Amino acid sequence: MSKRKMRFDTKVIHAGQPTPRIEGAVNVPIFQSSTFEYKGQKNYDDLVYVRLNNTPSHKSVSNKIAELEGADRALVTSSGMSAITTTLLHFLKAGDHIIAHKNLYGGTAHFMQHGLPSYGIDVDFIDARDAKDWEEKIKPNTKVIYVETMTNPLVEVLELDKIVEFANKNNLISIIDNTFASPVIFCPIQFGFDISLHSATKYLNGHSDLAAGAIIGSSNHIKEISSTLNHLGGSLDPNTCYLLDRGIKTLSVRMERQCNNALKIANFLNSHSKIEHINYPGLPSDSNHERAKKFLCGFGAMLSFIIKGSEETANEFIDRLEIPVHTWSLGGVESLVVRPAQTTHSNFSNEELKKAGIDRRLIRYSVGIESINDLIEDFKNAIDG
Repeated sequence: MSKRKMRFDTKVIHAGQPTPRIEGAVNVPIFQSSTFEYKGQKNYDDLVYVRLNNTPSHKSVSNKIAELEGADRALVTSSGMSAITTTLLHFLKAGDHIIAHKNLYGGTAHFMQHGLPSYGIDVDFIDARDAKDWEEKIKPNTKVIYVETMTNPLVEVLELDKIVEFANKNNLISIIDNTFASPVIFCPIQFGFDISLHSATKYLNGHSDLAAGAIIGSSNHIKEISSTLNHLGGSLDPNTCYLLDRGIKTLSVRMERQCNNALKIANFLNSHSKIEHINYPGLPSDSNHERAKKFLCGFGAMLSFIIKGSEETANEFIDRLEIPVHTWSLGGVESLVVRPAQTTHSNFSNEELKKAGIDRRLIRYSVGIESINDLIEDFKNAIDG
């Protein structure tokens, strides 16, 4: 059977495997070598060197990720932020302009608000759930539109089809961070986006034990971005390539359990009298529900909510939880809980939080694969005090 014809659950196991297998090894070995023999390469970027992200270890996991998203090529990088900043700095230069959704991961948003302007790059934010004002933001120097499949931390699902149409109409590069969804739920390149990004630290790996990023797109785009990455130096080490490849092999089974758990927790919270608001697109009452049904193959494993009361009420609730680890990051097999205003978006001023729609009391919960009965019982005990 051609690997291109394999179903997703088979690809997570077998995609990227070199043919023939290296010395018959079931898993791709770790090529713990910084340098490889010169074999007449004519181009600097074709030299096989660990910093150039093109050793056999890199190629195997990159090919797997590209296959999973239905793309020509992919690159792995040292972190999600390395993938994001490398891609943005490749497509943007001094004097350019970028449009982005107003609610993004805190590190990305902070880089756009403070990092890009220091390079002479102009940034405007839009509400990517409503297309009516987008045209007003277009300038002669606009080059990129940037969004997330499911936003962090409000779990919004955007007008993804209209974003692609808008980008094509205005000759923009469309970039989407697909971390929250993973290729289990959404494949941006097949949908029409130019570039898909991941913090592979999260769902792709799924075990909270490495840092990595991924950049996915056409052969031409990835070849060009690869050259930029080679200069910036955000390379992934071979051992981490191996761990990431191993983590991806369980992506399907992990996401199935996590998404099922998340929906049940969301339904529980939605019916609880002490919950002021919940963000989860799997709920029919959620404003993103119809878009999630239209564009995605699931509702994800991230949710956020506000408990009635003060910031201290939220802190006390988190302290009473026994199962999730109180920390940032997400996507691992273990549940994690955090207040974004204290962590992922702690470099936001109160005014910036308000513009992004993030209440200081907001709690973000990354749902793991634990017993759903235990998770809900833990919620009950923590809410009721």
